[in-house]
Amino acid sequence: MTSHRSRFDAVNPPRPLVPAASAVGLTKVHGSGPQRVTALDSVTVAFHQGRFTAIMGPSGSGKSTLMQCLAGLDTPSSGQAWIGDSDLAALSDRSLTRLRRDRIGFIFQAFHLLPTLTVAENITLPLGIAGKHPDRQWLDQVIAALGLSDRLTHRPPQLSGGQQQRVACARALAGRPEIIFADEPTGNLDTRSGAEVLVLLRSLVRQLGQTIVMVTHDPSAAAYADRVVFLADGRVVDELDAPSADRVLDRMRRFERPSPA
Repeated sequence: MTSHRSRFDAVNPPRPLVPAASAVGLTKVHGSGPQRVTALDSVTVAFHQGRFTAIMGPSGSGKSTLMQCLAGLDTPSSGQAWIGDSDLAALSDRSLTRLRRDRIGFIFQAFHLLPTLTVAENITLPLGIAGKHPDRQWLDQVIAALGLSDRLTHRPPQLSGGQQQRVACARALAGRPEIIFADEPTGNLDTRSGAEVLVLLRSLVRQLGQTIVMVTHDPSAAAYADRVVFLADGRVVDELDAPSADRVLDRMRRFERPSPA
């Protein structure tokens, strides 16, 4: 299978590996006694600035839980989660809300667009709620990079699924966050639309220096990333740089093999 490397790969030179988000000994336990489930088991991992990283693993491996803890959407049972140099456990509820609003962008499988608002209004809605004015130069750059310049007066029902996800991407980028967490961003898209969105996500890293961490179950989607982190049974079990779909699939098969009797 061919690699997804493209002309965008050469736009920015390699940069020093500085963590945009990291976990140290991160553990998340649900329930107790016979119902106890360890979703994360002492995970230590870093996600670097200006890179596109995919998190993969079998169902129930803890990949979405890891993303939620790193993004301040869930609280770990023990260990530390950091955004840059901010320890999330040390923040008050108000400070954590402000951090999520100002420093993190989110892209989900569902687009979460308001059908009665235009594309432009959907993109700037979170900034408006926060009482902030968009940086017009940055916003214009994002809109152009995502190919939405001729769609700003349209409403979501007038757009294809791929175009709606582009709007969701633009909304996540509008506040110029330090990091974007994307949870199965192509899960509701057909193969062609999904590939277009993945190319755009990677171009945002190459052209705009954005940091993206994406949870996915799809080896083909992971192949667009710079790096893949593999989880199994709540632990980081492997990593892969410059992945191809075949190499990702081969690694996944190893983790999904049943244990010898």
